[in-house]
Amino acid sequence: MKEMLKITASLVLIFVAAGLVMAVVFAKTAPIVKIKKEQEETAARKKMMPDADNIIEAGKWEPYGKKGKYFEGKKGEESIGYLISTYGKGYSSYINILVSVGKDMKVKGIGILGHGETPGLGDEIEQDYFKKRFEGKSLEQLEVVKVEGTDKIQAISGATISSRAVTNGVRESVKLLKEKYSGVAK
Repeated sequence: MKEMLKITASLVLIFVAAGLVMAVVFAKTAPIVKIKKEQEETAARKKMMPDADNIIEAGKWEPYGKKGKYFEGKKGEESIGYLISTYGKGYSSYINILVSVGKDMKVKGIGILGHGETPGLGDEIEQDYFKKRFEGKSLEQLEVVKVEGTDKIQAISGATISSRAVTNGVRESVKLLKEKYSGVAK
């Protein structure tokens, strides 16, 4: 019985020590991770709207209960378009998407900021051939189809759920921007 108590006490001590070490490491690295993430997001926004002199945060929203923001891109005093960070509920993760929209409320481009979709299938959403399918699309055209040769978004074969998640995220973000900046949405 004494031997069992010694082993239990030793294990409890090891687990407490390991927990304390992890807490200290987290406390030291969390601010660094946050700063790095903000820098990456700023770089992604600049890449998505390179003509903008200034990209100003215009508001916040919560797609799928996640925190998103939208921005107005300006060249001098003139608004040249909008950026919005959004999410789509994919097959195995929430997909973090950055959407660039022109003043005409048509998609200029999208970027995938993060996801946990299946390698070789769902992760095809990161490929340029898929992202280019969104360029020039209006709110009404942001719908997934499984056939070729349409003005809608063609699903990736074997990854329809991931394709639909990105499309739904983009559609909801364009709808929000349309409501905010043109007062009209369908």
